[in-house]
Amino acid sequence: MSFLSAVTLPFLEPQELRTLRGSYPDIVFDTSYDFETDDWKIEINGTTLYWAGGKILPADKLDNAELYWPVMYKYNKDIPDPADFTESAVNDIRNFTSAEKRSKQAGTSLDFFDAIYDSKTRQSVEQHITRIQFLGKYTNVHERITGPLQRVENRIRTLAQSDKEVQDFINNLARIDSYNWREIGDRSSRSFHSLGIAVDILPKDWGQKNIYWAWRRDIDSENWMLLPLERRWIPPESVIKAFEAEGFIWGGKWIVWDNMHFEYHPELIDYNHLR
Repeated sequence: MSFLSAVTLPFLEPQELRTLRGSYPDIVFDTSYDFETDDWKIEINGTTLYWAGGKILPADKLDNAELYWPVMYKYNKDIPDPADFTESAVNDIRNFTSAEKRSKQAGTSLDFFDAIYDSKTRQSVEQHITRIQFLGKYTNVHERITGPLQRVENRIRTLAQSDKEVQDFINNLARIDSYNWREIGDRSSRSFHSLGIAVDILPKDWGQKNIYWAWRRDIDSENWMLLPLERRWIPPESVIKAFEAEGFIWGGKWIVWDNMHFEYHPELIDYNHLR
């Protein structure tokens, strides 16, 4: 065995991998270069994964790596405005969200997150699910996000002291849903709700506006993506920023928008330089 094959090469690690390590500072990432697979090997809490071009996969998925999306991706600073979409972009969105395409999409592999959250099985993750009160509503979340959510609430409550729009947002909350062991609708991959790190914030009344792309698609299958922003229910901008400041992304910035939805992904906030 050569000297190089027996040592780690931290100076050659992909930048995204270093960002991941920084986003989860309490998690030990043991990394080494595996010359047999010609890839970085990552050991997290007893789980062995491979970098696989940023898809972070176990050995048994490497032969089908093309099915998966990178863990790191562009998270928009601003909400994508359909008024700016080209005809080509609209056709791409229609194709991407067709029933046939959705049913075949593997999406992001959860193996990295399962290692972080001990969530590979329902039995294992439910040992880490805890009931909390957030903005006056009870919900069940993974214990790892209780601190970030508490800091989000502190930010929002401070804002509400001088911002009526934020106080009205709090007053209009109907419920907050988080942990739910389930697959994503119309796809064969588990939702991040199954890890207890996704939070849906549902208002009592969204004023006949639209809150979720698939519900709008049921009404307008061809042009749901062109619905103007003013016809969507959107939390106050300062509330969205409060979540982002603590490592949560907001589903309203996805092309397939989910405006009630927040997910704890500090790696995406850091990767996109949003804090």
